[in-house]
Amino acid sequence: MDILDSHCHLDFESFDEDRAQVIAKAASVGVKRVINPGIDLETSRRAIALAQKYTGVYAAVGFHPYDASLVNEASLLELTELTKADKVVAIGEIGLDYYRDRTPKSAQWYAFEAQLTLAQTVNLPVIIHQRESAIDTMAMLRAWATAGTHPGLVLHAFSGDAEMAAEAVSLGFYIGIGGPLTFKNARQLPGIIQTVPLDRLLLETDAPYLTPHPHRGKRNEPAYLPLVAHTLANLFEVDITTLTEQTTHNTETLFRLPKLEPARATSVN
Repeated sequence: MDILDSHCHLDFESFDEDRAQVIAKAASVGVKRVINPGIDLETSRRAIALAQKYTGVYAAVGFHPYDASLVNEASLLELTELTKADKVVAIGEIGLDYYRDRTPKSAQWYAFEAQLTLAQTVNLPVIIHQRESAIDTMAMLRAWATAGTHPGLVLHAFSGDAEMAAEAVSLGFYIGIGGPLTFKNARQLPGIIQTVPLDRLLLETDAPYLTPHPHRGKRNEPAYLPLVAHTLANLFEVDITTLTEQTTHNTETLFRLPKLEPARATSVN
């Protein structure tokens, strides 16, 4: 299988002791490529450094809503420079989060709009974080997407309702699916995801978070992504090869990644 993890924080300190082994373990089960989003300037730089060190890692750069207060004219200029680095494939993760009162809404709105504008300017797709903020998030994305041709977008770790999913698809967005789909208490999510066309879905781990069943409670990692893939294949009643080929194609399309070259057999003389 060729499974592409569209959202994984390999730069986080929980991987400091065994990062190379985590990447190798993932590749051994078919997860050969990972997109590592930043949440501020420091983590964006770390994501770029990992992408330059490891063949299968790509970077996204941006300010998470928890760090929106750090966004100003100077930091936006620095973020713009980071987008020019090799293997930067997206702006993200950015968005709105009202779940915890860590950042004033006004600062989140400014940072979100500024980074959406930057994505248009540099023509890079966007990775969206949304938590308890669906109405405002979709209002801003609707205005952004309908103002002109947008460079592509994924609603990462989708937690919205069927109406939100339908509007996202109508706007040409993708929807990211990870560990919560496998949870035993995931009552509504499977039915919502079944309403989304398969060609609009991406696989992700959001590692080290949202660990899929049966490893829930442990650190998540890219090697667990096949658990999500099998759950999604069963949900759509398709074989795992069909599922992984489609979701990998979707991810390559959104982030404009080259197709993975098939391994060549070695002849024995």
